[in-house]
Amino acid sequence: MKIEGASKLMGSILPSESRSRQPAGGAGATCGGDASVKISSLSSSLGKAEAAMASSPSVDKARIAELRQAISEGRFSVDASKVADSLISSVRQMLEAQA
Repeated sequence: MKIEGASKLMGSILPSESRSRQPAGGAGATCGGDASVKISSLSSSLGKAEAAMASSPSVDKARIAELRQAISEGRFSVDASKVADSLISSVRQMLEAQA
């Protein structure tokens, strides 16, 4: 199958072309001098949480090495009731957060 005119089409959408963009409100939309921006407390809290997460390491490499060593030596054991309790606790927290 031959596609004719593809080179003409591609030439019309090259990124080197500059196109003027109009504001969403129309060609003459402008912002008044009394415009203000308000940030909610939730947004502020999210910003703080993001900063805290960025500063903390996401992976504790020393702990991973310790666990690998324990597994290879057969010293690692899983306490099923502790895992279950933690899962139930995390689900309760998620449900409370949704309410």
